[in-house]
Formats: sequence, structure tokens, C-alpha cells
Amino acid sequence: MGQTKTSTHKIKIRTGDLVKVISGNSKGSQGKVLEVFIAENRAIVEGVNIVKKHTKPSAANPNGGIIEKEAPIHISNLAYIDPKSGKPTRVGRKVTEVNGKKKIVRVAKKSGEVID
Repeated sequence: MGQTKTSTHKIKIRTGDLVKVISGNSKGSQGKVLEVFIAENRAIVEGVNIVKKHTKPSAANPNGGIIEKEAPIHISNLAYIDPKSGKPTRVGRKVTEVNGKKKIVRVAKKSGEVID
């Protein structure tokens, strides 16, 4: 019934990244990535794509009611914020050599700066 599409490309956004929403209802807002769902190509971003969820009374929430929480947003609607300029940028990958060992690092395309 509900099939999940498998991703064939590398997801370039990771948990903890600062991203900006480039399309959709939350366009223009930025936040930190809390969680990434690789199989669904979606991510939960702090303070973005807020939905109202109706909850039944439970032991944790005795009154129940309506709570607001972040819903997953598609990866294609997010752009990484360049640490140097503070503007949205694409993310590339580059092979660097550290102490004789090759390592793949993420690079901001606009400034060329290495990400974490």
C-alpha cells in the first residue's frame, strides 16, 4: 500500500546543519536540522513546517488537546547556509588528504569553505 521511494542520490544535508527553506509555506525561514529521514528524502527543521496535531488524553498529556509540532519537509526545499557569507549555497564533496589518508569532506560551493 504505502511504498517508500529509495533515494539514488547522496543527501547533502545532515543533522545539525543550518538550512534555509527555499520553497513552500515556510519559505524564507531558517533553522537547524533536527532529524533526517534518508529513505523518504525528508528532514525535520526546527521551527519550520509547523502543524497542529490533535492528541487524545494520555498519561503523559492528561488533558489532550492540540499541540503544534514540526513536520518533515522535503530535502529539495532546503538549502544549506554558507558559514562564511550566511547565504544559501549548494553542497559539494571533495577528496582531501590528511596525514597521508584520503578523506571525503563536504564543501560549500559559493565560498569553497569546508563544512565540519
